[in-house]
Order: sequence, then structure tokens, then C-alpha cells
Amino acid sequence: MTPTLVRHHPVAAAASSGERAAQARDWAEIQERMLVPLYEAVYERLEVGRDTRLLGLSCGSGLALLLAASRGVRVTGVDADGERLALARERLAPERTEGARDDAAHLVQGGPAEAAEAGGPAYNLVTAFQPIGCAAGDSEGLVPSLEAAAGLAERGSSVVLAGWGPPERCTTSAVLRVATRLSDRMRTPGGWRPALRDDLEDVAQRAGLKPDGSGRVACPFGYADLDSAIRGLLSTGLFEAARRATDQAQVEKELTEALHPHVRRDGTVWMPNVFRYLIARTH
Repeated sequence: MTPTLVRHHPVAAAASSGERAAQARDWAEIQERMLVPLYEAVYERLEVGRDTRLLGLSCGSGLALLLAASRGVRVTGVDADGERLALARERLAPERTEGARDDAAHLVQGGPAEAAEAGGPAYNLVTAFQPIGCAAGDSEGLVPSLEAAAGLAERGSSVVLAGWGPPERCTTSAVLRVATRLSDRMRTPGGWRPALRDDLEDVAQRAGLKPDGSGRVACPFGYADLDSAIRGLLSTGLFEAARRATDQAQVEKELTEALHPHVRRDGTVWMPNVFRYLIARTH
């Protein structure tokens, strides 16, 4: 029998603790601010204020909570990512949150179950601002989290879900296809996919929530230079499957090529996008 030579692509090693910390910092300092128009649009529409008790799911490094706390909202944030949550704690220290009450912020590593252990009055607003609909299966863990959060909220409370808008309205979609191309090449699950029209409504229905309005918000991605754009996009986690399928250098190389059409004469990077949000109600 003639031996068959099989070429194996090297598998990228799991990110070290230092790499995870750097990625969390890039998210907090570069990428998270791109979603500020989404946060503000939702808060304006729902007229959040001092009577609002907010539970933020996957709160990340806490920028959305910080904006709510500055409006006098009492906020609780939960996240499984300890690196991002540590940055949220830095941001939401009472002395650094202008206009916030001393009891305005409570941060818990984990999910709604861990938040429930802290006790306190029921919530009347739940937010899930981490955009869904851009990676296969990215909403699977959200449904049970929403169900648990709804059990901690008053009847009729608002629950906000967020997602990417139509691919034709999101310039970044062309760049995110790099993640799909690289992960598909090695058949690694978790690559990017175009958002579907009813992604948010499907999640709300599966979580037992009643849709009660929606909106679209322009959230352009703007970066000081190409390096910032690459670091910001990698911090989203959307390229992890691609990195596992190839390696960091290959992902950065192909990201650089994909970003080239969006680099302006002054070296900045600009990509207009539209995001969707859905307001649902607890029963």
C-alpha cells in the first residue's frame, strides 16, 4: 500500500491570559464606542432615568451601563468574561461616574442566576446589547439567559435585543466575510454569516417575550488608522474561529487587505453600518 501524505494546517493555540486582557482592553478603548449611538437611541426611546432598574446581559466593559448610570439609572451588569468585567468595574466606580448615585452599579461575573443571588428589587429594563445575527449559533446561549432575566423583571418590563442590520447597509459585512472564508477553509464552526431579517424576533419568541417595537440606528465604525481598525475588529471575537483555523498572522494579513478600500486619504478607516434593536415585553 502506498502511503498517503496528509498536510495538516497548524492549529492556533488558545489565547493566553495576556492576549485576552489585551483584547478586552482593545474592546473597551477602540471598539465598544462604535455602538454608543445604539445605546443612546434605546435610552432616549425608553426614557430611562432614576426610576429605571436595569439588568445588562453580557455587559462587557460597561460603556452602556456607564451611559445609563449617568442618567441616574440603577444598573446591574453580568458577563462571563472576567477581563472585560474588570474594566467595567474601573469605569463604574462611583467617583468616576458623574451624576450617578452611590448604589448605581452592581457588577457580577456570570449570568442572571448570579445576579439573582444579590437580591434587591425587580428590574424594569433588561438589555442585551451584544449584537447577534452575525455568527452561526450566536443566539443559542442568549435564549436561556433572557428567560432567566425575565424571571427577575417586573411584568411588562422592556427587554432590548440588538443585532446587525441588513448586509447591504453594513459596510463592515464585506470585512467580516474574511472570518467566514478562513474558518470555512478548515471547516471550523463559528464563522460570520449575514444577518437575517427576523433574527431578533426569532430570539424573542423562543425566549417567551412579546415584541413591542423596533428601530434602526446608524453606527459607523471609524478608526484612527489601520492598526486600530484591526485591533478593534479582532476584539469583537468574530474572528476567533478564523484564528483557530489558520493563525493570527494570516487573519491580520487578510483583514488588512479587506480594509484597504475603506482607508481614507488621511489614513483613517471609515465604514458606515446600520444596527437593529428590538423592544420586547415580559409577560
